Amino acid sequence: MDNLTHSLIGAALGQAGLKRKTGLAMPALIIAANLPDIDAGCVVYGIESLAMRRGISHGPIALVLLPLLLAGVLWWFDHWQAGRGKRPEGRLPVDFKWLLALCYIGTLSHPLFDWFNNYGIRLLEPFSHQWFYGDTLFIIDLWILIALGIGLWRSLRRERAGQTNWAAPAQIALAVMASYVGINMVISRTAEETVRRLEPDAEMVVANAVPIAFWRRDVLWRSDDGFYGTISCNLNACLRYPRVIRKTNWPDPRVAAWAKDDPAAQAFLFWSRMPLAQPGPKGILLKDQRFADSPARDNFTYLLNPR
Repeated sequence: MDNLTHSLIGAALGQAGLKRKTGLAMPALIIAANLPDIDAGCVVYGIESLAMRRGISHGPIALVLLPLLLAGVLWWFDHWQAGRGKRPEGRLPVDFKWLLALCYIGTLSHPLFDWFNNYGIRLLEPFSHQWFYGDTLFIIDLWILIALGIGLWRSLRRERAGQTNWAAPAQIALAVMASYVGINMVISRTAEETVRRLEPDAEMVVANAVPIAFWRRDVLWRSDDGFYGTISCNLNACLRYPRVIRKTNWPDPRVAAWAKDDPAAQAFLFWSRMPLAQPGPKGILLKDQRFADSPARDNFTYLLNPR
């Protein structure tokens, strides 16, 4: 998910009552909820970053060590401020056990919500390079942002007014978000099952969530004889027509030979879940069916040339 969503999840967990467990609880939860994205800097490598993102920093070793490091830094910061006489008077005492627990809670929320979209995440890296996909939420979900934003706003207003039930709005927002995610899982799985019945020859079916219209899915399918298409589904039905079918041109025998000494091509192929090949006069344009019609499709293509 986007980092605003991750941050709001961490903040909502704190505002739901966890921030009263120890000093620096809110920074711990919000920073931890974004911590696995320390790999974001690899985007400077362009297309090769597809093989770097959502890997080692989202895997088990990082998920054990990163929260521990963050808790240590925050504990040190609290003592450093106290030693300089600049520790805020209103800050609660820092309980390291609770601080560490909150760092783990925030950090673990990150791969969970990354898994919900269709980009993919390597949850077992470096022990396994396997990608995992939730195919449940669009990467920026407006309704989650609204629910968490309203819950936080109402909770903070109640707290500032001195009301005893100030945590309730944040707790309700988290419950609504959890229910919303569950509903979206059902929508995705139902759409996939419907398309499998409509396209019995499909070897792969993937439900793509779309922006804003959470009740809709663009369901991608591809057959083992080299064809693919998209079927739009909503809560009631899937629209099979107009039925546009294209050739995947996969596997093109030239791809493996040309990509052998091309690190960028290898990175693309490692990341790609539904690869497409489009031969042309300048080479073979590699695409991924998940993003072939996306406004961001230029970030998920690579022109492969013989070397």
